[in-house]
Amino acid sequence: MSGLPTATDIIWDMKRRYYCREENQDVSRQDMQLPSVAARIQAFMNSRGFPPLWADDEYTTYFEKIFGTDRERQRAYLRGILAEDKVMLTAGNRVMGALLASGLTRMMFTTNFDSVVERAVAEVSGRSISAFHLEGTTAANQALANEEWPIYCKLHGDFRFDSVKNLSADLAQQDAALAECMLTSAGRFGFIVAGYSGRDDSVMNLFRQALLRPNPFPHGLFWTGMRGAPVLPAVSKLIDAAVSAGTRAAYVEIDTFDALMLRMWRNLPSRPSDLDAKVRKSLPAAVSIPLPCHGTASPLLRLNALPIATLPSRALIVTPREDIDWASLRTIQAEAESRILVTKAPNILCWGAPDTIAKAFQGHAAKIEGVDVPSDLSAGDALALKGFVEEAIATALARDRPLLIRRRGNSPILIVDAHAQDMGPLQPLSSALGKLTGPITGLFAPVDDEHPTPVKVFWAEAVRISITQKNGAAWLLVDPDIWIWPPRARDAAREFLGERRKDRLNAKFDGILTAWIRVLAGTEQRGAVVELSSFQVQEADANPSFTFCSRTAFSMGLEG
Repeated sequence: MSGLPTATDIIWDMKRRYYCREENQDVSRQDMQLPSVAARIQAFMNSRGFPPLWADDEYTTYFEKIFGTDRERQRAYLRGILAEDKVMLTAGNRVMGALLASGLTRMMFTTNFDSVVERAVAEVSGRSISAFHLEGTTAANQALANEEWPIYCKLHGDFRFDSVKNLSADLAQQDAALAECMLTSAGRFGFIVAGYSGRDDSVMNLFRQALLRPNPFPHGLFWTGMRGAPVLPAVSKLIDAAVSAGTRAAYVEIDTFDALMLRMWRNLPSRPSDLDAKVRKSLPAAVSIPLPCHGTASPLLRLNALPIATLPSRALIVTPREDIDWASLRTIQAEAESRILVTKAPNILCWGAPDTIAKAFQGHAAKIEGVDVPSDLSAGDALALKGFVEEAIATALARDRPLLIRRRGNSPILIVDAHAQDMGPLQPLSSALGKLTGPITGLFAPVDDEHPTPVKVFWAEAVRISITQKNGAAWLLVDPDIWIWPPRARDAAREFLGERRKDRLNAKFDGILTAWIRVLAGTEQRGAVVELSSFQVQEADANPSFTFCSRTAFSMGLEG
């Protein structure tokens, strides 16, 4: 994110250089973005006996093939590709610099060669930080013993100096002094790992050795990775071993490094004001930009948002005899066979038949009565309430239709019920898409310890439902999707999903969106006002109702 290449970028750059040299070709870095070019070069590498794509030894093998043992050529290459004028410090880097400068982060270890951390500390604090690397190893342990915070160690060296670890012989083991510094610190602090895959066995071995020492990672071991990215088996085994050793450890999915660091920074109870100003650089301000007047030309864009005229304003509040946590609340809902909707926002709110709710909370509730529901679902503390209302509208939309309700992520998703007897209500969708459910030929869900038996994978057309509020108005977002069962097989079904979606461009997608709206609204009339409720009960407090328009929002072109 700082504009510097990742290890994967460097691997592909070395492949490009080797290919151009051996085949007398001229391939630019921009050309490498083309899948056909990358595939051609990878095929050439395979023919020359190089490691297969994503093999653990790709990085070291290419360095050995291209540079041999010539350290000066290695440094010259890294100096060019990691040049400081290419560095762009991001918010996450500035937070890292502020944490080190303020002493809130006492130690940092990296396998990188670049100077991003040094630049970040200097920018936010005006002070410098010197890294302990392969040519200053003894001093790192002395600094730790003397608590000379912050301590910053480059385990693989610094390309500006003689000792750089890139070759397989180099990476077979860590420098003994730097390794001891990391092991000692692992017995004193907690560790957060970010931006590191875990492919380097010498570094992973340090983590494993740390678990064998007394009191490993006393404040926890947390390994972060990009959301949805595969987790290396070595990382999973390390986390499992840490948990078995009594350490609080977990793999944590994050959106980006910047998002992680900013959330950590914002949640600090007290931040030095001078550092905070350098980290954030800008502060949020209220902005009011008037919308243009309605135009009369043809619409430019059709959106997937339906205007909501009314949202439920009342619900039932349960006053418990003692606190009920989320797990217990979900158990109560499951035992009621999902005939009730519940949330903690922060009080326990319910919808459903009053007698069903009373039975579900029998022995738990001291009182059940009606209460007003807040109308602002966009407030920072209204996430649970928003999910509660979205679940209610999904229940209303699925009622009397051959649709199942599931949840993936933060929003409910309506799925075509393959076992329904009457598919008549889905006729508009069948006309647009043809077949709506079925098995994926030849595909079985991945087998693991929790699921040891292979099962076939099935698909079904689906639509994600969510609510957003903009400019004082509420909108129902309708997002067509494809459901994969079992859900854990979704990654395995990527090829099928890509094939089924490949022609869903403007005209096709417009037809699919129209079909789903007709199914959910129960009418083909454009601009119809539709009122739905989640249950059949008469009591307004117990039965949420919604009113929306079946015509989507659109952008109107201005005159002339």
